[in-house]
Amino acid sequence: MVKWKRSLSILVMAVLAGALTACGSSGNAKNNASVNSGSGSQTEASAETGSSPVKLRIMWWGSQDRHETTLAALDLYTKNNPNVTFEPEYSGMDGYLDKLSTQAAAKNAPDVIQLDPGWVPDWMSRNQLAELAPSEVDVSKFDPNLLVGGQLDGKQYAIPMGSVAFGMIYDKAAMDKLGIQSPANGWAWDDFFALAKESKSKLPSGQYFTLDYAGNYFMYSAYQYSKGKGPVITDDGHFNIDRDTFLEWTKQFEELRNEGLVPPADVNASDKEFDPQMDLLVAGKILIRYGFSNNLVSWDSLKPGAYALVTMPRSNEAGGWIKPSMFLGVSADSKQQAEAKKFVNWLLNDPEAAKVLKTSRGLPVNKDNASLLESTMSDLDKAGLALLRATEPDGQTWTAGAGGWTNFIDKDWALVRDELSFKKVTPEQAFDELKDASTAYEK
Repeated sequence: MVKWKRSLSILVMAVLAGALTACGSSGNAKNNASVNSGSGSQTEASAETGSSPVKLRIMWWGSQDRHETTLAALDLYTKNNPNVTFEPEYSGMDGYLDKLSTQAAAKNAPDVIQLDPGWVPDWMSRNQLAELAPSEVDVSKFDPNLLVGGQLDGKQYAIPMGSVAFGMIYDKAAMDKLGIQSPANGWAWDDFFALAKESKSKLPSGQYFTLDYAGNYFMYSAYQYSKGKGPVITDDGHFNIDRDTFLEWTKQFEELRNEGLVPPADVNASDKEFDPQMDLLVAGKILIRYGFSNNLVSWDSLKPGAYALVTMPRSNEAGGWIKPSMFLGVSADSKQQAEAKKFVNWLLNDPEAAKVLKTSRGLPVNKDNASLLESTMSDLDKAGLALLRATEPDGQTWTAGAGGWTNFIDKDWALVRDELSFKKVTPEQAFDELKDASTAYEK
C-alpha cells in the first residue's frame, strides 16, 4: 500500500490558522436541496426565513490556489444557504495531521475534515468519522474503485474529492536554458539517474538536479513498485521493504549526494512544497521533484510558464499511479452532522461548486462534473489531465492499505530519511532501523 497511493502530496506550506471551536445549532433540513439532486445545481436553493443559524468548522491543507477556491465555494454555499456560515481552518501540509489529531483526541475536531487517503483507515477504525449513508451523500456518479478507500464493514465514512496521477514536475525553462534535455513520458529510472549525472557539468554552484529522495517514503514506494516488488507495507499490515531494492535505491542517491547533485542535508530539510521562498523548485535550487497532476496550476502561479509534468520513471512496471487526491469526512463528534453532510453532498456533487473548485483537488470524482470541467479546462489543467491519462494505462493500483501504520510512515520513516541525508547512517543501517521499527506496527 502507498498511503496516498497514500498523493501520495501528495504532498505541503506554513500553518495559517489555529484551532477553532464550533458554535450554533442544527439548521433546518429544508434549507438544502435533497441528496438525490446531487448531480443538479443547487445554486437557486435558498434558506427559509427563520432557519436556525449554523456555523460549520472545516479544515483542509493545500496551496494558495486551493485555499482561494475553497473559500470561494464556502461563500457560494452561504449565499445559497444564508443560515449556514463557516469557520475555515487551512494551512500547508506541515503539521496538519498533528494539529488535527490533537483536536480529534480532545473530541474537538472540525465538523468537516479533509483527510489524506492514507489516514482514513486509522480514522475509521478509531470511530472518529460519521457514516455517510447514500441517502445523505450521493455517490451514484462516483467510481466505486475510488470509494473503497473510505469504506469499512460495508459502510462509507469518507468520500474522495478528486483523482490525481503521481508523477514528477520539472523546471523546463531552467533546463532549456542550461541545455539539459527534458524528460519524456515513459522514461525509466536508468534515464532519471543518467540525466542527473549528465546535468552535473551544466549546473551552476548552488543548483542541484533533484531533492535527496534516498529516505523518501513515497519516492521509494514508486521505485519498489516499478521493480515488481509490491507495496512497502502489505494490505494486511506487514513490513514488505525489499532489502536489495532498498539498498539499490539508497546507494544511488548516496552517489548523487557525494557528487553534489542533491542539496546538502540542511538545505534539503528546509524545503517546503509550494512555499514561495522555501520550495526548492520555486527558488531555483533544484530542477525536478515529485508532484501530482492537479498541482501544476499552483506551481505555475509561483513561476508562470516555467514548469512541465512528466510520468514517474518506470522499470519492469510503472512507477506512478492514479489515486484519490484526498477524502472528505464528517467528524463523529460533530454537533452539526446533518448540516455538515448536506454541505459535503453539495461540495462534491453540485456543478456550480465544481466550477468554483476546478481541479484544485484533482479531476472531480463525480463523472458529470469531470466532464463539465474537461470541456472548459485551461492549458495548465489540460497538462495535468494529460499526465493522468498517460499514467492510467498501466499505473499501479491504488489501495488504502492497512490501518495503524501512519506513525511508521510519518515519524519512523522521516527519522531515517534525515539520518540518511545527514550521513548519520549507512543504507544498510537505515534498512535495519526501518525493519526494527516496523515490529511495533505488525498485525
